[in-house]
Amino acid sequence: MASQDEENWQTLGGIDIAKTYGPDEAGKPPYTRGIHNTMYRSRRWTMRQYAGFSSAESTNERFKLLLDRGQKGLSVAFDLPTQLGMDADNEMSEGEVGKVGVSISCLDDMRILLKGIPLDKVSTSMTINAPAMILLAMYVAIAEEQGVGQESVRGTIQNDILKEYIARGTYVFPPKHSMRLITDIFEHCAENIPAWNTISISGYHIREAGSTAVQEIAFTLSNALAYVEAAVDKGLDIDTFGPRLSFFFNCHNDFFEEASKFRAARKLWHDLITERYNPKNPKSAMLRFHTQVAGVSLTAQQPLNNIARVTIQALAAVCGGTQSLHTNSYDEALGLPTEKSATVALRTQQIISEESGAANVVDPLGGSHYVEALTTEIYEQALKQIEQIEAMGGAMKAIEAGYQQREIHESAWDHLSKVEAGERLIIGLNHGVLDEDESPPVLKPDLTLEQNQKDKLAALRAKRDDNAVRLALNGIRSAATTEENLFPHVVKALQLDCTLGEIINAMKDEFGTWMAPSGF
Repeated sequence: MASQDEENWQTLGGIDIAKTYGPDEAGKPPYTRGIHNTMYRSRRWTMRQYAGFSSAESTNERFKLLLDRGQKGLSVAFDLPTQLGMDADNEMSEGEVGKVGVSISCLDDMRILLKGIPLDKVSTSMTINAPAMILLAMYVAIAEEQGVGQESVRGTIQNDILKEYIARGTYVFPPKHSMRLITDIFEHCAENIPAWNTISISGYHIREAGSTAVQEIAFTLSNALAYVEAAVDKGLDIDTFGPRLSFFFNCHNDFFEEASKFRAARKLWHDLITERYNPKNPKSAMLRFHTQVAGVSLTAQQPLNNIARVTIQALAAVCGGTQSLHTNSYDEALGLPTEKSATVALRTQQIISEESGAANVVDPLGGSHYVEALTTEIYEQALKQIEQIEAMGGAMKAIEAGYQQREIHESAWDHLSKVEAGERLIIGLNHGVLDEDESPPVLKPDLTLEQNQKDKLAALRAKRDDNAVRLALNGIRSAATTEENLFPHVVKALQLDCTLGEIINAMKDEFGTWMAPSGF
């Protein structure tokens, strides 16, 4: 029987098409044309729709709906208190519980979130950073309750704290201690959770904050180099953690620039890692990435136009060779996605996959004079910026000086000024404007959730063994003062019903907190 790659691939009109055109370089260093030699011919990208709102119960229902409709992986959005390591009953959480993602304060919340979802068959991405170790420990604990061993769970934690200092703000600890938590995760997962992607180094939020495509690549890869260096300094070999590094990029409206950006990023990462660390495993220098289309490009005006924007951006990501993809819902500039808009977003990916023909050939834009020139230009400009950051002492030193923040602020200001002057047209905003009578219905959060979460936490604290909890939290404090890996201590604390906020506060007692410079 012929393999899928040997089948007769044709255009819609019946014209035979080859696997690739031009040099057959996909799957070979430096991976400009793709990390697999057959790309989507043998396996489509993972359609991983980001979801999370209100309660663990509601998010569990949405996950099951998306899986039933063809989604291939889960992607969890957490609310702001969870992202900042605060329990739902913390006074600072008031008004934010369940608003922009799901509220997770304890192991039982994670148990409800994942109820009925086979964790041996589904890979899960969790957008969590400062408390990443704790959420991953929760996930692994629930998997084991399902009978799924640590060696079998698959997924990704974002775990990228440097971009939080640069662009997003959900950091808790000073950079030095944040890096320690990240390398502890690298070390623990290399030994115990080998199929888990231990970090998703994110340019997405850097781009959403206003960076250019070149800055997105430069700042993201510069951050990645800092993580690699921290792990090597800890004594880890590049080949023990390098193959599990992954990236997360934005895809904006300029179709050709975005596709070229992804091609340039693959080559640049390969060259940087190969030249500096000379890995023996080729996967250590192979840039794998998830893409989300640009939320900042969506307009509240004429929101149905966002379907066209999302389609263009998603197609650019596919033509650029993404490994997984999230397509935004057309109503996200107005509120949380409804069931209808979330389904349209998923169907957009499925139409690109099955009807557009873009997935039938490797690197479909390769060989275009324009795309090849853009790929080279983005590579060279990004490398120049990386070298500038290295001259400042690396990503952490540059962040502490506010360099990346200033650069993003200036790019964002330049873009806004051009929009306001009418030099850059955005349909519905400053061009093609219409009087609109009404907006589509939007999903509203459950206003009773916050009190329900408080009540659940009160019940949890009333039934648990307070002395055991105290000893477990003291164990975390003690380990934080040494070079001992913190992951096993976090697992033990969760098993004794310590909450997310209590574990984070125990770390704060030793690590302290930090305020990043604004960049001005």
